[in-house]
Amino acid sequence: MNALLNDYLPLVIFLALAGVIGLVLLVVPFAIAYSNPDKEKLSAYECGFNAFDDARMKFDVRFYLVAILFIIFDLEVAFLFPWAVAFKEVGIFGFWSMMLFLGVLTIGFVYEWKKGALEWD
Repeated sequence: MNALLNDYLPLVIFLALAGVIGLVLLVVPFAIAYSNPDKEKLSAYECGFNAFDDARMKFDVRFYLVAILFIIFDLEVAFLFPWAVAFKEVGIFGFWSMMLFLGVLTIGFVYEWKKGALEWD
């Protein structure tokens, strides 16, 4: 039992140290931060300019299409990296599976391109 505790001691020390650092980084700004609120500092803003419309206005669907496109390519990278690391072990079946995956993503990208989802007029 003592050997088991010794094996986990570095993990416990790491977690305790991470917790202490996290708490210090949360508390210290409140203790030493310079606070001088003025009208401009307390005003509502978005993207660097004054708000000009209702916050509940409708967004253009292109924002959502670009977000979906980003998620698709983000997932592609998430799958490509482990595949590239284990390329020798996956063999020919793994190679063609990834080519099929990339083909489906390419078809989706071309479809979105042809529909004009990437045009910002």
